[in-house]
Amino acid sequence: MSLETADWRRHVFALYEEVRAQSDPAQAHKIWRTGRDELLKTHPASAVEERSTYQGPEIGAYRADLRFEVTIDTDVEPVRWEVPSATDGVIPFSRVGVAHLPGVGDLDVWWLESYGGGLFVPVKDALAGKRTYGGGRYLIDTVKGADLGGDLTAGTLTLDLNFTYNPSCAYSPRWTCPLAPKTNTVPVDLPVGELTPQP
Repeated sequence: MSLETADWRRHVFALYEEVRAQSDPAQAHKIWRTGRDELLKTHPASAVEERSTYQGPEIGAYRADLRFEVTIDTDVEPVRWEVPSATDGVIPFSRVGVAHLPGVGDLDVWWLESYGGGLFVPVKDALAGKRTYGGGRYLIDTVKGADLGGDLTAGTLTLDLNFTYNPSCAYSPRWTCPLAPKTNTVPVDLPVGELTPQP
C-alpha cells in the first residue's frame, strides 16, 4: 500500500501543477474535476472502497465569486491544534495566520508540524451534514499536493473554494482525518467543490 499511496500523491502533485498552470480558473477547475474523478474511480490507493461501481463525486458548478487571492493575516495569537489519530499518533498543527474571505468568513491557516510540514486549510460550511461532508472538506493540503498557488514569500495564497474536496475518511472508516476545527467553520452555504450525494 505504501508504494500505491506514493503513486497517488505523485498524481495529485502533477494534477495541481497542471491546475496552477492554467490562466483561466474555470478551465483549471474542469481539469481538476476530471483528474480527481479518475483517481477516485481507478487508482489502487483511492479511499473509495467499491471502485467498480463508483460513478465519481458530485461536483458543484464553478462560481467565480468564490475564488480569492488573499494576503494571510499573520498578526494572530499562536494556537496549537493536536489531532489524535488511530494510525499516526497525535498530528500537531500550529496556526500561522488567518485568511479573511469577503462574504464567506475567516479561515485559519495551519502549519503541519510533523515531518515534511505543509500548509493546511480545511473548511466546514453551513451545508455540512446535508450537502457537504459533515466533518468539513479540505481546500489546501500542500504536504499532499493540494496547492492552488499564490506567492508565499509575499504572504499571499490562492483560496478557490470551488476546489474543496472530501477527506479520505468521508469514503472509508479505514482512514483517520483531521476535521475542520471551529475556527475553520463559516456560516454560509458553499454548494461548490465536492458534494455529498442527496438521498
